[in-house]
Amino acid sequence: MSLQTTRREVLKAATVAVITLAVPISAQKAERRRWAMYIDVSKCYGCYACMVACAAENNVPVGVFRTWIERHVTKGGTVIFVPKQCNHCENAPCVKPCPTGATYKRVEDGLVLVNDELCIGCGACIQACPYGARFFNPVKGVVDKCTFCDHRIYQGKLPACVETCPTGARVFGDLNDPESPVSKIIKANPTQRLKIHTGAEPMIFYKDLPSEANL
Repeated sequence: MSLQTTRREVLKAATVAVITLAVPISAQKAERRRWAMYIDVSKCYGCYACMVACAAENNVPVGVFRTWIERHVTKGGTVIFVPKQCNHCENAPCVKPCPTGATYKRVEDGLVLVNDELCIGCGACIQACPYGARFFNPVKGVVDKCTFCDHRIYQGKLPACVETCPTGARVFGDLNDPESPVSKIIKANPTQRLKIHTGAEPMIFYKDLPSEANL
């Protein structure tokens, strides 16, 4: 082995080491997040505070909603309120039909989002969503939906709907973090998810949904 070859290998190894050290250790070991929400239906009494907070936080036009509350009556006559919104599905049915790629699932955290610059408002994703969670925003001229308030959660805040709930019916966090409140509460309680027969793998987990409710 020549002196020149040895020197080249040493320099190459040193360069790799410098690049590796330039990346924070936390970033090197960081795992992908998977944002999820837990909703305890028994704690929701239909005050609509979440709807108001969501509309105010995200400039949602009058007449359309990113989150909403459905009122149901069980066979026994009990009235229940079921909060609904985009489920940020693992296998989001709305992504594939989009002709421009405006609707996409973000790799680093699983959020299903809409790129306003690419959306042409064709409504294909609206038709594909099994949860009725998308709508045409008449002000922006594009499809709109819940984003889990992604502009808030990366500032260390909770989604507006979670923060404003007076009974704590909603719990939000990283499902990939076993120490997060949402991971712990889902592990400790039996939960249901809506329309799992679609294979969408929704990331909203409900507690105390009545089996007879047509959801």
